[in-house]
Amino acid sequence: MKNSLELAQNVRRTALQMVHQANASHIGGALSMTDLLAVLYTEILKVDHAAPKWADRDRFILSKGHSVASLYATLAWQGFFPLEQLQNYGKDNSLFMTHVSHKIPGVDFSTGSLGHGLPFGLGRALAAQRKKLAWRTFVMLSDGELDEGSNWEAILLAPHLHLDNLIAIVDYNKIQSLGSVADVLPLDSLADKFKAFHWAVREIDGHDHAQIRAALSSVPWEPSKPSCLIAHTVKGKGVDFMENQLRWHYSSPNAEQLQNALSQIS
Repeated sequence: MKNSLELAQNVRRTALQMVHQANASHIGGALSMTDLLAVLYTEILKVDHAAPKWADRDRFILSKGHSVASLYATLAWQGFFPLEQLQNYGKDNSLFMTHVSHKIPGVDFSTGSLGHGLPFGLGRALAAQRKKLAWRTFVMLSDGELDEGSNWEAILLAPHLHLDNLIAIVDYNKIQSLGSVADVLPLDSLADKFKAFHWAVREIDGHDHAQIRAALSSVPWEPSKPSCLIAHTVKGKGVDFMENQLRWHYSSPNAEQLQNALSQIS
């Protein structure tokens, strides 16, 4: 599927259905990053659904692994595996666990414990740099995840190593597990923090496909510097009763709520 807008809507519908049938959680964060995933997988990432382990592919790491429903749905709609397999999401003995599993075609790294994706992605980027390989490493983080010190060690090291093949994307939806980011541990000014660590930084509307495309199609933005895209998003985007609501970090939609949500996504 090449149209990012169409992919995003399909992924939203599928992720909602997955979380409902599994009685799972984290649909709010899954919906906030859907537009970013849609543009990445239609226009930015050099990947091949027919050869998921292609050696020259770009690497994508979803560090906010609890929001995996949208990633699995994206991969399925992009042909990495049949859509029907998503019916096993969250079931006992299923490979489709409710946090990211590298056993799924198209997934490069298992995540769930926050703060692991960027350090691992740095290692991948460093390996490519030293081997003089052209593929890039993209890491998507949550805003709340930036409370983890392991991220800031990686943020400090990446510019020192001149890793301009490393791209961090922050899904800045302003809500984390226990409340608003502003109340739990403020990040402002996040852009200034990354700039102080010598990253190239841009801020965009994380639901505007044109802005996402323009930013990510031109990385690296500065020679010898890693890039950080701060994407301002809305938790639960696309479903009015889920938007900006902490509840949907944890809750699963019941049958009535599911139908209401699906009716809003055209």
